[in-house]
This record gives sequence, structure tokens and C-alpha cells, in this order.
Amino acid sequence: MSNERYSPTGFGFLPPVVKNLLIINGLFYLATVVLEGTMHIDLTDMLGLHYFAASKFQPYQFITYMFMHGSFSHILFNMFALWMFGTVLEQVWGPKKFLLYYIVTGIGAALVHYLIFYFQISPAIHSMDVFLASPNMATLQQFISSHQFNVGSAASDFNQIFENFNQSYKTLQMDPGNMQAMQESVNFVTAYREHFLNLPVVVGASGAIYGLLLAFGMLFPNSLIYVYFFIPMKAKWFVIIFGAIELFSGFYNQNSGVAHFAHLGGMIFGFFLIVYWKKKSDKHNTNYMQ
Repeated sequence: MSNERYSPTGFGFLPPVVKNLLIINGLFYLATVVLEGTMHIDLTDMLGLHYFAASKFQPYQFITYMFMHGSFSHILFNMFALWMFGTVLEQVWGPKKFLLYYIVTGIGAALVHYLIFYFQISPAIHSMDVFLASPNMATLQQFISSHQFNVGSAASDFNQIFENFNQSYKTLQMDPGNMQAMQESVNFVTAYREHFLNLPVVVGASGAIYGLLLAFGMLFPNSLIYVYFFIPMKAKWFVIIFGAIELFSGFYNQNSGVAHFAHLGGMIFGFFLIVYWKKKSDKHNTNYMQ
């Protein structure tokens, strides 16, 4: 099978799971744009995946985040890749196995992303907790000196709270024993901790899409993929290059707004699931021959 060449059959025929995923993603994107523009309802905040320790986190977001997208170009790229690779894989695996793979890699992508995020934010959360446990000028200064505040846009309500905190901090610098200013600082850090945890929201099917890319490269390593519709490249090299780019970007381009480790997570979970299926299939075939 790995030496055969497969390509999508066109938009005239779509297997059921790919077709329904395309429709659902399109409907979610349309609803996001319409509800935000007409009723100021933020579906991204509701259905995107928040960090596990955030007050806005809900378990169902592990599924719904995969159908949310941040821009038209975001959903266009993901849906094109879903059609391109998903059509072939669903034809090979069948609907149930394909859907299971898609969901597992999507959830796996989120788990890997927030696992890395946990280690990234742990120092900041620790310094906040130290200050809240023992509110004094030393622990407050330690937190402020080691943290770059993220309070949102200049027009946000939290930005005004931050400005009030700055005034309290200036008061404490001149009068460290000012109990009112210290209490206002405690109130701010308490509110900021929740705000900080609620800030990251992951959206998009990219983790599952990278899982599909990995699967295509493993099942059809010698099939040609045309990069930018022009440059031919074997699928196995395409997967390796994209994986390396995501790994590099995850470490050295952390502020890009792209969840690079989520992409890697989708590939990692996809790899182990395919290996598990292969071992299970080999064992079944061996038992059958015996």
C-alpha cells in the first residue's frame, strides 16, 4: 500500500465523515462571524479551549475547539488539508476508524499544547501564589520584576484595573506599610491570576490536520505532494520537514499566536495510534494464520 499513489478524487465525491466535518466547520465559522457582528456573542470564548485551571474551561471544549477558527485563511487552509488528506484516509480506513483518529489527534494536540503551556506559566503562577500567601513588598516586587503583564487592549476594563494597581504600587514604594494600598494590590493580583489563566484560548482543527498529514506520510510515504501546487515532494519528506518546522517554531517563535506544540501533539498522538493499530492488526493476522 505504501508504494501506491493516491490523490483526492475531487469535490464531486466526498466520504461521509470528511463531508460532515467540512459542513460543521463551515457552519461554526459562519455562526462565529454572524453572532459576533450582530449580537456581540463571542463563540470563540465559549467554545474555544481554555486552560484546564481557568475558570472558563469546560470539558466539552476539547471537542468544540476543533470546529472554531480565528480567520478565513485559518479555516480555508485547514479545510483544504482535510479534503486533500482526509478523503484518502477515510477511503482506506472507513468512516468510524477515520473519525476516531481525527478526534484522538485533535484532543491529543490540545493536551500536548497545554502541557507545554503549564511549564511555561508555572513560574508566574508560583510568584503570584507566593505573594498572595504572604503579601508584602518583597514578594510583590519579586512578582512584578519577573513577570510581563498581559492585560488586553488599552480599552479593556481590566486595563483600568491595572492602572489602579500601578497607583497602589507607587504608593507602596513610598510607604511600604500602607495597608490600604497593599490590600488593593492583593485584590489586583487575585483578579489578575484568574484573568491570566483565562487569556489563552486554542481554536482550530490544525492539530487533527497535522495528525492526518502524519498518517498520510506513514501510509503513503512515496506519494507525491505538490508544495505550493508546483514543487513535487514525497510525502515522507513533507511530513518530516513540517514536523521539524513546528518543533523549531515551538521553541523559538513562541509569541507567533500559533500553537506549534499542538500541531506536534496531533502528529505524536497520530503516530502512536497508527503504531498501535498496526501491532493489533499484525497480531490478529498472526493468530488467524495459526
